[in-house]
Amino acid sequence: MTAVDPSAPAPAAAPPVLRDTAAGARGRAVAAVLWAGVLVAFVLTCAARGLPTDRVVLLGWVLAGLAVTSVTHGWRRLVRLLVDWLPLVAVLLAYDATRGLADGLGMPVHVREVADADRWLTGGVLPTVWLQEHVRADWWKAVATLVYSSHFVLTPVVLAVLWLRDRARWARCARLVVALSLAGLVTYVLYPAAPPWLAAKQGVIEPVARISNAGWEVLGLPRAGVLLETGQGQVNLVAAVPSLHTAFAVLMCIVLLPLARYGWQRAGLVAYAVLMPVVLVWSGEHYVVDTLLGAAYACAVVLLAPPAGRLTRAGARRAAARPLPWRV
Repeated sequence: MTAVDPSAPAPAAAPPVLRDTAAGARGRAVAAVLWAGVLVAFVLTCAARGLPTDRVVLLGWVLAGLAVTSVTHGWRRLVRLLVDWLPLVAVLLAYDATRGLADGLGMPVHVREVADADRWLTGGVLPTVWLQEHVRADWWKAVATLVYSSHFVLTPVVLAVLWLRDRARWARCARLVVALSLAGLVTYVLYPAAPPWLAAKQGVIEPVARISNAGWEVLGLPRAGVLLETGQGQVNLVAAVPSLHTAFAVLMCIVLLPLARYGWQRAGLVAYAVLMPVVLVWSGEHYVVDTLLGAAYACAVVLLAPPAGRLTRAGARRAAARPLPWRV
């Protein structure tokens, strides 16, 4: 039996820097594989069902991305993701489940009244009809389609970024999104109304085309337009008053303006909030009255929503700043 020399040096352990580097490389590899899986699933789903236009579906994809980011930072981050987002998703699921409530209540669909209100505002000429007759440039079609389509992705992406960077601001933004959704739902139930393109289809107003997706042809992406139209076929067609496209554009502008550091950023946010209703009226998706009410709803929600207390804000920021383990 050979004795072990106590003076012999023990095998050297890997330096902490090397261990951290190896762990980081493994984490990045896992994240790359998970991201690839999410992207493949997204592409296959779009090919089968069309581009997602439902906010809950889009939130699901955003949550999938956040889960990929969180799982590589340890289980605590993943638990925090579920605790923070599940209540928001539950409320929006309930919203979607009750969108058809107006049909069950037997509420009449208003077709002529909103068109008459637009004529009163503009001296007898429907803005949608006038815009479609006079604005036909291809560059405008491309811009309008991109602005219109941004509605479906902007709010979920803003919520995701805020959750990663400022949970206190995320919490307030999430409450505003829920409140605005519920306010819109109540109005849709009590006052279902047809958009211009549907009113024209029924012969109530002059011919109006639904051209919110016309720019995809100009951009050389006709398939994207078909996929988006497929997704639009699943939404409530008489949820026109107020315009939540306008409402959420204004809400995102209000939420992001305090974060803008430069003048061009603030100008871009304001321009987006102004451009969205113009696009909606031109494309036959909404009347001017719808967009004005949408902007009013967004402002009312922001003004009426109770601000978080200083202690709550400070506690949330401290929790967000607390370091999380990379592994269990």
